[in-house]
Amino acid sequence: MIDLNADLGEGFGRWTLTDDEALLSVVTSANVACGFHAGDPSMMRRVCDLAAERGVRIGAQVSYRDLAGFGRRAMDVPPDELAAEVAYQIGALRVFAEAAGSAVTYVKPHGALYNRTVHDEEQAQAVVAGVTLAGGSLPVLGLPGSRLLAAAADAGLAPTREAFADRAYTAHGTLVSRREPHAVVEDPDTVVRRAVRFAVDGGVDAIDGTHVPVTAQSLCVHGDTPGAARIAARVRAALEAAGVTVGAFA
Repeated sequence: MIDLNADLGEGFGRWTLTDDEALLSVVTSANVACGFHAGDPSMMRRVCDLAAERGVRIGAQVSYRDLAGFGRRAMDVPPDELAAEVAYQIGALRVFAEAAGSAVTYVKPHGALYNRTVHDEEQAQAVVAGVTLAGGSLPVLGLPGSRLLAAAADAGLAPTREAFADRAYTAHGTLVSRREPHAVVEDPDTVVRRAVRFAVDGGVDAIDGTHVPVTAQSLCVHGDTPGAARIAARVRAALEAAGVTVGAFA
């Protein structure tokens, strides 16, 4: 069994990026932008309403305060401030999730914050402190072997391992920086093959050809990829054809 997640609600005002309605017909978990890298109150409310209607789990996708850079620029935020901002984002999304008759069931950092917490103990601890401050024992979605998942486990939160069908990996099991060539896997057929391999074989080939073992509970297809909804539908169909049950982890 594996969860299928996508980043949703990534727009602002009149600007939209993700095909939320189409993706919510395919995925089992929705990482909803909470206003710091993308998203606004109306968008958050709409995505929560649609997710609740379709039985899709709602997750808070928290990030650095970086609308202009889409949350993908490196930032140095003091730990106490970061913890408060993480809690703030979760709380904002919780209002709309509960109004829709659902709930925020997990937390996933976005972009630069996600990658920073792979190795940075201080920032990882700050994210977990923010999750704890927001109340409830929410699972934390992150990269296997990351400081983030270790900190979550230490705090009594469920660490949930994630893999990326459409991102290139290094030989160390981390994601290739988006500043590097071929960091994003754009060919749909390759994305589908990689997704099945993650779920069935528990691994992936790194960008240098090295085999990297990756045991994941959730598989991400980025919502801002061109044709993301069609790719996600193909991924789900291929997983089910391979005998994998697609279902929410939270």
